[in-house]
Amino acid sequence: MSDPAQHGHVFYRTTGATLPTAAKGDGVYLVDTEGRRYLDASGGAAVSCLGHSDADVIAAIRKQTERVSYAHTSFMTSEPAEALADMLVAAAPGELNRVYFGSGGSEAAETALKMARQYFVERGEPDRRYFIARRQSYHGNSLGALGVGGNMARRAPFAPILADNVRHVSPCFAYRGRRDDESDGQMGERLAQEFEAQLQELGPENVIAFLAETVVGATAGAVPPVPGYFKRIREICDRYGVVLILDEVMCGMGRTGTLFAFEQEDIVPDMVLIAKGLAAGYQPIGAVMVTEAIHDAFRQGSGAFQHGHTYMGHPVACAAGLATQRRLQSPDMLPRVRQLGAYLDDRLHDRFGNQPHIGDIRGRGLFRAIEFVADKATKSPFAPAVKLHHRLKVRAMESGLICYPNGGTVDGVRGDHVLLAPAFIISEDQIDELVDTLGRVVDRVLDEVVA
Repeated sequence: MSDPAQHGHVFYRTTGATLPTAAKGDGVYLVDTEGRRYLDASGGAAVSCLGHSDADVIAAIRKQTERVSYAHTSFMTSEPAEALADMLVAAAPGELNRVYFGSGGSEAAETALKMARQYFVERGEPDRRYFIARRQSYHGNSLGALGVGGNMARRAPFAPILADNVRHVSPCFAYRGRRDDESDGQMGERLAQEFEAQLQELGPENVIAFLAETVVGATAGAVPPVPGYFKRIREICDRYGVVLILDEVMCGMGRTGTLFAFEQEDIVPDMVLIAKGLAAGYQPIGAVMVTEAIHDAFRQGSGAFQHGHTYMGHPVACAAGLATQRRLQSPDMLPRVRQLGAYLDDRLHDRFGNQPHIGDIRGRGLFRAIEFVADKATKSPFAPAVKLHHRLKVRAMESGLICYPNGGTVDGVRGDHVLLAPAFIISEDQIDELVDTLGRVVDRVLDEVVA
């Protein structure tokens, strides 16, 4: 890896970082300036769903740049923005008929929080101020998004400046949260009752929204809900007039095998957040999709949403999103994700299922994770001081594999997992390469930390 002293003046995420320099994308691989190839097994942060060299998306960006690269949305709309919104709405179940664009996931979260609050102001319910979210969640790094998120490690340094109008309930995390004496259905019902009890404590007339990741992303590692959980949450939100916001920034746009992850829960939210896979990383873009009923409250009320960003509806970003959606919504793509997701799951179970320090293998589609434990019988995690997830990331990079290890899986402090989210264009042979390389990395790291 290169010497950080040879770099310029970039403020890196980690000071003193020694990072290779990306020089080229080649399908599911990234190549650095020294010619080393890395199999991108996580799409960065579950972003690069079409890999790193999609000719159609690149051509769409080039063509749009030659036409018009920027138009501020307070003055003009653009053809790519209108076409992308139309395509998303046509593909979405239910009444998700309006799309508000931004530049990424955190912007989408901020937009949804403010939109949900103003929605009730427009309806003459200004006393609504609380959000209910879940522990072990993540909704972005801006202050509002961080405030509703339940990632304790990321919240901690900024706790004094986060809003105090958020309450967190238990996550739907079967491996960690299901009691020995209950079924999936009983667990889901218990968690729904916990949510309803929190609503009652705050006063339903004071609650704006419930916010959750449909399939939990990086904080806990590809955690799917138990069957029926979200149907009960939807029923409770409807009963009390609370907005249901689903965060699919990481798990949406085909990642779990359907364009929207909530399609597998047989519900439709009032708002859904999308980003990463929306344009596959070729341009920064995010969006909030909302029901016509929410839009109508603004149209029939003040007529204006008191919000906006400079680069929202960016024509080039929307052109990239449109080209990406054409690929994602082609007849063969989502069946391919489901097929390859099943293959990846089988390979992970074959390689790691009998490993004494792998507690759980979970996920949906091409969104998978393995969780590490010090003791499989008790599910006790490794001590945080071991920094297992950090060791895994370093060794994987040394082996030419980019994956997404994370810590704090259990409670924000303890626990380690590796998240996998490869491009939808990956082949079975490349999945074999991914699992074989990860297996060698895991074996080496566990040999280092297990006496």
